[in-house]
Order: sequence, then C-alpha cells, then structure tokens
Amino acid sequence: MTRAGDAAARIEALRESIRYHNYRYYVLDDPEIPDAEFDRLFRELVELEQQHPELISADSPTQRVGAEPLAEFAKVTHVIPMLSLNNAFSEEELAAFYKRVSEKLETETVEFVAEPKLDGLALSITYENGKLVNAATRGDGVTGEDVTHNVRTIDSVPLRLRGSDYPRLLEVRGEVFMPLAGFEELNRRQQKMGEKTFANPRNAAAGSLRQLDPRITAQRPLQIFCYGLGQVQPDKELPVSHYDSLMQLRQWGLRVCPEVTRVSGFKCCLDYYQNLSAKRSALPYEIDGVVYKVNSFVQQQQLGFVSRAPRWAIAHKFPAQEELTVVEAIDVQVGRTGAITPVARLKPVFVGGVTVTNATLHNRDEIERLDVRVDDTVIVRRAGDVIPKVVSVVKSKRKAGARKYKFPDKCPVCHSSIVYEPEQVVARCSGGLFCSAQRKQSIKHFASRRAMDIEGLGDKLVEQLVDEGLVQDVSDLYRLDKTRIAGLERMADKSAENLLKALDVSKNTTLPRFLYALGIGQVGEATALALARHFGDLDAIMSASVEQLTAVDDVGPVVAESIHTFFRQPHNKDIVKKLRGKTIGIHWPALEKKQVSGSPFADKTVVLTGTLAAMTRDQAKARLQELGAKVAGSVSRKTDFVVVGEDAGSKADKARELGVTMLDEKTFLDKLGGH
Repeated sequence: MTRAGDAAARIEALRESIRYHNYRYYVLDDPEIPDAEFDRLFRELVELEQQHPELISADSPTQRVGAEPLAEFAKVTHVIPMLSLNNAFSEEELAAFYKRVSEKLETETVEFVAEPKLDGLALSITYENGKLVNAATRGDGVTGEDVTHNVRTIDSVPLRLRGSDYPRLLEVRGEVFMPLAGFEELNRRQQKMGEKTFANPRNAAAGSLRQLDPRITAQRPLQIFCYGLGQVQPDKELPVSHYDSLMQLRQWGLRVCPEVTRVSGFKCCLDYYQNLSAKRSALPYEIDGVVYKVNSFVQQQQLGFVSRAPRWAIAHKFPAQEELTVVEAIDVQVGRTGAITPVARLKPVFVGGVTVTNATLHNRDEIERLDVRVDDTVIVRRAGDVIPKVVSVVKSKRKAGARKYKFPDKCPVCHSSIVYEPEQVVARCSGGLFCSAQRKQSIKHFASRRAMDIEGLGDKLVEQLVDEGLVQDVSDLYRLDKTRIAGLERMADKSAENLLKALDVSKNTTLPRFLYALGIGQVGEATALALARHFGDLDAIMSASVEQLTAVDDVGPVVAESIHTFFRQPHNKDIVKKLRGKTIGIHWPALEKKQVSGSPFADKTVVLTGTLAAMTRDQAKARLQELGAKVAGSVSRKTDFVVVGEDAGSKADKARELGVTMLDEKTFLDKLGGH
C-alpha cells in the first residue's frame, strides 16, 4: 500500500473509533475510555488531516463538535452554532496560541477572560422578553435536544430574568454540572435503592439532564454556570467585552462562575492556571482545565473561526486524572489495624501528574462490583493527592478465559484467618497479637491507659522496640532487660528501670482490662466487661462457641464470630498462654458480682456529662460498670440516667428535652454510696 493509502486507512480507522466513542459519551452517557485517550485519538486525526488536506471530508469528526441527539427528544437547531474549543496540553502549546493571537492583533499584551473548564454538559437557554422559553443541549453543535422541561427544574436557572433592560431575545450558554457533594449523595441513594450508580459527576449530570421524565431530573442536584452569549436581538445595548457581558448576565440573575477573572499577558495566563490547579481539589465541582477567551468582542471578530472552533479561545487542560492501563496482578495489603485492602498492580501509567503503578480496590465488595480481573484493561483515576483507584473495567478488551478474582481467606503476612464481617465492608486479619503488619499497633493498644496501663511505654518507644527487633509480640515486653532498654535513643538507666517497674505493676490487672488489651476485633471496654461478668474466667471465654458468646448482653453474631475466630488462631492462643504462664504471670482477681445485686444502676444506661469534683470521668465510668451499668456516649430515649457535673454541655440539654432522669453529683454519689 502507498504512503497516501496508509494515511487514508489510518484516518478512516480513527474516524470510526472517534464516532464510536462519541456515541458512547454523548448518546449513551457511558464512556468506555478516559478523556485523555479520546483527546489523543482526536489530535492524531487532526495532525493527519493537516498533513493530507485532500483527505478531509465533510463528515469527519474534526468538522463537527459532537454526536447526534437522542431520538426521544425534539430537535432544536442552533441559529449560531455551539462550537467546541481547541486544546492546549502544555505550556508550549499555550505559548504558540498566545503568539498567534498577539501577532494577528498586532499587540504584545492581549487581555483574556480566564475561567475554569467545567466537566459537565453544554447548554443553550433562550429567554424571550425575560422569560425562559427554550433550553437545548449542544448536540452536534448545529442541532441539539430540547430539554426545556428538565432545565426548568434546576434551581440555579432563573425562570424570569431580573430587571427590565434585557434584550427581547437572549440566548445564554452555559455548563450544567453536578457538585461533588450532590454526586456522592446521589450515588448513595442509587445504591440504597439497588439502582445503577454513576461513574463520575459528568455522567451523572448528563444522565440527569436527559431524563424523559422531568420529575426525575427535579430530584437530581444539578447546577449551572453561564459562560457566554448566543443569539441576541436587538444587540445594540450589549457590553463590548466578554467579561462585561458575563457581569451583565449576573445582574440579570444568571449564575456565573466566581472564579472568572481578567488576565493580561502570557505570564498572567500561566499564573491563573497554576493557582487554579493548586486549589482544584478544594473546589466543590470537577474541572479539567482553564478556558481563555479574548476579552474584546471586536478583537474576537478580527480573529474569527476555524471549522470547528474560535481562534480567539483555547482550553488549557490539566494533566489527565484518568488513564487507561492494564492490571498485571491483584495483591492484598494488611494495615496496622488488620484491615485487608486489595491493591491492583498496574502497568505503569502517567496520570494526574505522576507515574502510577498501584491503585486501591478498597475492599472485597468493590472488586465484585467492578468485576476486575488480572490482565483487564481498566480506567484508573488520580485526583490531586488522592490515592489512585480503579474506576471501571473496559470489558470489551477483556481476554478470553480471564478468571474471576478470588479474595483470600488467609492473611498473606501471618496466615491467620481473615474475618469477613457480614455487616461491614472491611475484612480483617484475626492474628492481631502475632501478625507483623499489626505489631506496632497491637503493642500500643496493649500498653494503653484503658488496657494494661503500662506507664512510660509510649508510641515512640514502641516504635524503637519493634524497629530494633527487641519486641516481636506483646509477651516480649515482659522479657526486656534494663541494659537493652537503656541503650535506646532518649532512654537511660533510670527511665529503663521505671519502665520495668511499670511492666511489673501491669501484671496485676483485671480480666476486662486484659480482654480489651488483646485487641480483639469489635471488643471494646464495655463488651470486655460483659464477657468477663458472663463467663467469670478467661478459659471459659476462649473455649466458648459462637452460640454461647451471643448469649452475652450486647454481643451479636458479628462480635461473637470475631471473638471465636481470634481464640481459634494458634498464634493468639500461644501468646495468651505465655502472658498467663509462670514466667510472665499476668493475673487478676475473681470478678466480684455481689456489688451488682440490688444496684440502682444494674442493667441501666447511663451518660456522664460535665466535670465531677469527687472523681474523674474514667473512675465514675468504671464504678458504674462494676455496678452493672452500660455507660453510653450520647443521650437517647433509651437512656435511664444522665449524671450532670459542672460545665455540663449539650447532653444535659438533650436530657431535659427527652425527659431523661438527671442526677447531680451529690445524688449520684449517694446512689453509689450504698453499693
């Protein structure tokens, strides 16, 4: 085949590909590739057609803006076509644009209007005598879809203009979008109702605006920013610049992006781009670049248009936040609390300004939802400093025979069982006392004030002990010698001696504290106390079945399964045995149940608020728990008593509102006194 023949074949292949992706993007609202990949295809076609102008045809995607409108909507012809913008992907391309404009206008300094490039859906709204009469999507730039009834449901679109100085006919153009908070809430609602969720805010906005039933659109959190004018009659009194026209639109009650500003010269354009890029992640809506438009309408007319875009405007795109790549493997990582997180190992791809090789898959449910498999082609997204994630799978590119991923049932670090909690999305390693991935966290928890209360064993010292290889698990704490401790950074003989004394003191504890210190998933202080009271000793708890554990107050099936699994792990049992053995000798007195008998707080829910003079909040909590009370953190209709100390806050107000019995400190102490 000749060189021209090769070019013709490639051009036709690109046109077919772009038409296909236009159809998925504009008509189905279900893009298969990220914007960056589409931009590359389009730019390649533009370059080839520039090299071979004889091959340009009227039906080429470069000669039009979008795709055909949906058949279900009435068609609207735009009197003034809604054109697209050319893109600049680098500082050099922006500089070339600026040079062309300044040379054509014969001036070194050009004034532009700069604004964010929103990731939404372009819209035309027509007002006659100040009243909204028509709204249409851009469609293919010449013919769009009539979405008037849907647009009337958008709160930020005025049904009547403010004032009286507007033209008889005013066509306003803008971008319909969905704020990030609204998008997240919409997806939560969709998921709750068992309906399809949206991949991104742009898809959500497009799908919402193009509903055949306006009542559905009315329930969606759509917004609009107006960015320009279309047809205007008469136009004699209009401002002479783009910026002033936007300010005029604002006066008529139309919404204009607050980030819009005027910039003069190439450096100011770059400064705006960099400043907006820095604040991008903090904006309440998604943007993918900056749009620069020559401010003067006279200068815009001088510059004119090319076939599909104005010469006086350009979109300066941010680095792509989404890219295509391939999943080379799926691994799981174990977090410091035992949480199991699946991670996709990716073929390296440049996205969001950095090279990405890993992306989170969040949890087992997310893997199943995406149906991601090894060797799949996926869209990966990275926004700002957010951890990269897999957004979707391009299933049309999936290889035959690709196997569905099976989530592991053993921890990859310590080989303990992974616990899947039915009511929670997080899976956890059950080898908390042994697993090296959780080592530091388990030791810190074990030594904490409400657990074994080992004074002097703070977070930094734990880090040193583990990093130096002195402690592999919590039982090693009680085998430390003074010389090794004193040799650590910021330690000396005296501090080492104090730590050893604190460790020795901690051996005399209580069963609830010891249970809590073990760090069993779902077992907090209250559950530990309930277990101790119900079973009386640790051996009974360790050998209890799931059914026996669920008989304990406040222990449901999920918590029971977590406790049962924990004590079935050989490593956990070995460490507990070491801690209780003769060498270490952690012990506790038998739990005295007689105090609960006749207690006014037995089986009652109590909330503490304010400061008590006679004891600390922790001491009051411990005393109440000894007497059979459940100490809660918030007031509800199920609360029996609220103990009110000095400087009580909103909990006291809530108690009054609900009519809950309130005890001042004296009454509280009197009730404690006899028990």
